[in-house]
This record gives sequence, C-alpha cells and structure tokens, in this order.
Amino acid sequence: MTNAPLPASSAFATPQAAFWGGVREALGVPMLVMGASFLGFGSMIRDVDWSVWHALYSTLSTWALPGQIAMAEMAYSGAPLISIILAVGFINARLLPLVASLLPHVRRDNVSLWKYYAISMLIAATSWVGTMQRLASLSQDQRLHYLTGYGLLLYTGSPLFTVAGYLIAGQVPQPVTLALVFLNPLYFMLLFLFDLHQPQKVLSLLFGAILGPALFLIAPNWSLVFTGLIGGTAAWWLGRNGWVRQKVSKELKKGRDDG
Repeated sequence: MTNAPLPASSAFATPQAAFWGGVREALGVPMLVMGASFLGFGSMIRDVDWSVWHALYSTLSTWALPGQIAMAEMAYSGAPLISIILAVGFINARLLPLVASLLPHVRRDNVSLWKYYAISMLIAATSWVGTMQRLASLSQDQRLHYLTGYGLLLYTGSPLFTVAGYLIAGQVPQPVTLALVFLNPLYFMLLFLFDLHQPQKVLSLLFGAILGPALFLIAPNWSLVFTGLIGGTAAWWLGRNGWVRQKVSKELKKGRDDG
C-alpha cells in the first residue's frame, strides 16, 4: 500500500504537538461516543452478575467492544470455552485490516518493531477513522505521534467509563443501556457517510444495507460474517474497476452540485 501524499505544510509544528493534537481531537465527540458505549458495557456486566474486575480486565486486555459483548453473553449462557474463543476471535479479526491499512501510512524507519505492536493496540474503529482523516494534513514524522495521542486517550478513558457504567447499573433502563452499546458502530457508520468520495466506501455501505437484512433471514448466526465478506470483497473489487470508480465519483459530484 502506498502512503498518503505528504502535505505542503503540516497542521502541527512538531511531532510532540501532533501527539497533543491527537489527544485534543479525540477528547470531543469520539471520546463521548466511545465512553457512552463502554458505559453501556459496564452496566451490562453488572446485569449478568459479574464483578467490576471482570469488566475492567475485559476492557483493558481486549478493548474491542463487539468481542467483549459476545464473550460476556456467551459465557453467561454457558457456551463452551472453545466456542467463546472462536467467536471472539472471528469478531475481533475485523481489526486486522484496520491495522494493516493504517500502519503503512505512519511507519518510520527509526521506530522499534515492538512499539508498532504496542501502538496497534490503540487502533480501533474510532481511532482508525480519526487518524485516516488527518493523514493528508500531517507530515510523515507526525503521523505516528498523532495516532498515539488519539488512540491513547480513547484507550485510557474506556476503563473509566466501564467502571462508571458498572456502578450506575440498575439506574438506567435496559433499552437505554443497549442503545449506548451500539453508539460506537453507529458513529463509525456516520463518519463514513460524511466522507464518501471513495467508491469503495459508497459500495460497502450500499452492499451492507442490502445484504445484512437479507442474509439475516437466511442464516442469522452468520449473517454479519457473510455480509462483511461478500459485501466488502465486492465493494473492493468493483471499486478498483475504472468504470465503476468514474461512475460513482460522477454521481457523488452531481449530488454535491445539486445540493
């Protein structure tokens, strides 16, 4: 994968300024949305009669909310350990393409390999989107610092919201708790809607909206996996096709001009 083009002038003066810039930009809506999601997770753990330490350990060691929810629900229902491991592994595999697509953009020659492994832990859907949107305005020596500041704030804040959610469990109606859990993926989708200049994004959202409900009727337990595999692969392949790329870009430009 080729790196994003370097800007003529960076948004920050130094790499250290880029780090704190990432912290500041994550502190707003991204932290509120992710915090609300972990607030719901902490409340859910209390509802299944686990201790606050289970909730805290899950967030610190995994920091992948869909997998954490699946783990808690399956363990509470008495599912076999191997089933839980496989389910959580499949769900969290979604983070692999995020890491693989972002790290080449922030890589630097003078950074030790172990640091990349550590920083990979800070790449979630929210930090991936926030950093990818900022790449074009960051010089190469600032990108890793920005990602670290952005992701580190979200990572360190999530356990605090998890504990807070556990402590207030029972005071919030269950439908509200469940809604909080799904705020983060909803926020991720909305960010895509505001940045649709790439055909792959348009096609992936379109295929997901069509295939998701249809496949759920056929295979509810595997619908999410099949939707992502089929829809994502089709969006990637069609997005690489020159005619499709030109057609989608033309329609998006027409929509912006009409608006």
